[in-house]
Amino acid sequence: MIDRSSSELQTENSSAEEVSGELELQAAAADPSPVPPVGEAATRRSAAATSRARALRLPTVAGPESPTTLEATGLSLLYIAELVLKHLYVQGNLIGVEIARNIRLPFQIVQESLRWLKDEKCIEVSSGDVIGPASYNFHLSEMGRHRAREAFEQCRYVGPAPIPLEDYVEQCRRQAVAGITCSAEALQEAFGELIIRDGLLDELGPAICSGKSIFIYGPPGNGKTMIAKGMGNFLNIYGGDIYVPYAIAAEGAVITVYDPTVHQTTDSDDLIIDAEGFLIPGLNRRAGDHPLPDSRWRRIRRPVVVTGGELTLEMLDLRYNSSSNFYTAPLHIKANGGVFLIDDFGRQIVSPRDLLNRWILPLEENIDYLSLATGKKFSVPFEQLIIFSTNLDPRELVDEAFLRRIRHKIQIGSPNRELYTEIFQLCCRQRQVPFNPDVVDYLYSTFYDCGKPARSSDPRDLLEITKPICRFRSE
Repeated sequence: MIDRSSSELQTENSSAEEVSGELELQAAAADPSPVPPVGEAATRRSAAATSRARALRLPTVAGPESPTTLEATGLSLLYIAELVLKHLYVQGNLIGVEIARNIRLPFQIVQESLRWLKDEKCIEVSSGDVIGPASYNFHLSEMGRHRAREAFEQCRYVGPAPIPLEDYVEQCRRQAVAGITCSAEALQEAFGELIIRDGLLDELGPAICSGKSIFIYGPPGNGKTMIAKGMGNFLNIYGGDIYVPYAIAAEGAVITVYDPTVHQTTDSDDLIIDAEGFLIPGLNRRAGDHPLPDSRWRRIRRPVVVTGGELTLEMLDLRYNSSSNFYTAPLHIKANGGVFLIDDFGRQIVSPRDLLNRWILPLEENIDYLSLATGKKFSVPFEQLIIFSTNLDPRELVDEAFLRRIRHKIQIGSPNRELYTEIFQLCCRQRQVPFNPDVVDYLYSTFYDCGKPARSSDPRDLLEITKPICRFRSE
């Protein structure tokens, strides 16, 4: 298994002469067989892989439907009116269509707020076309600017209208990882570019289907991180699309969830308004198609969130910005419906015991509790595939009570000689370097048969060292 992490090749027991001889042998290995060309054939293989992926891909989870009434939004008329005021305060004059696009609600709902604000003398209409109110140009009056500043003092969030917490909970349960289908064919396709030991997929498949936590452990440099990312790759490509809201409203607070650095969208951000005042993704829908999606949500691939030694307990709580007075969801909430990988478990700033104590209840009941700055608490779904990856012995990190809650333990050991040779061949092909089996014979007779364990990352690391030496020597 090839590990993309920068694991170092340990050569402390080798002399400088041995390493030099090893590198020269690799550089001089001249296999007359041609290197596979990168061109039309590779393009055909890529197209075939894409076609297979589409055939194996699960259908998109049903998304929330666009609200047709104010009550269906889960928000009050006053809340939407204040959000409209803040958008006008920040952007100046806006036509009705632009306001609807900004807060991502049907214009027929936004129009109720605009009418109320006009009656309150908070907004004025400077111009308009015969199309109707959707084309009117709205701007703030002096009273409106005063009300907008007051709204900013309460909360500086300016964006799409949030969705109610209960709607978020319902959608998360609908698109939980435990509900997907993991076939052997799709899993094999997701791991097609990786070389792994026989039987490993038979262990990974049930673990993914369970949607429960997974412990991947073993010596460094043998692909634990790559295997964990491979599971994320499977969910990302073959797991079907899910939905994530821009923000949620809970206990009077706004919590942003959608993060473009984490969530890979598969819908369009280009919205148009149909004749009935509904927002429609311009590139993905035709006017008149029903039911229409709720534009306060984004359709995304199942997310894969990776964290390592930088993880702290504070990163698992809501992040509150006192100057803006709204919150940002923690990483594991952004990972709902996907994968949350804790790499190098045991080397975090926070101790393993404290981290696991924090998650005993979520792992047991699939629910986490978050606290607001006011002290109020509320529950949120804990619906992601948690993967702990570590080089350490799990029994040294956690007690039996917690290990029992980790449903799947998968050990990744050192490769045997046959697997090691396959990995070396793959690394050579990837770098367009001719492969010579004498190199593997040399490494085993000089190092691996003398007590140094083989690592899956060794071929990659050796080639990365060898290539610049060869360029320097013009060999």
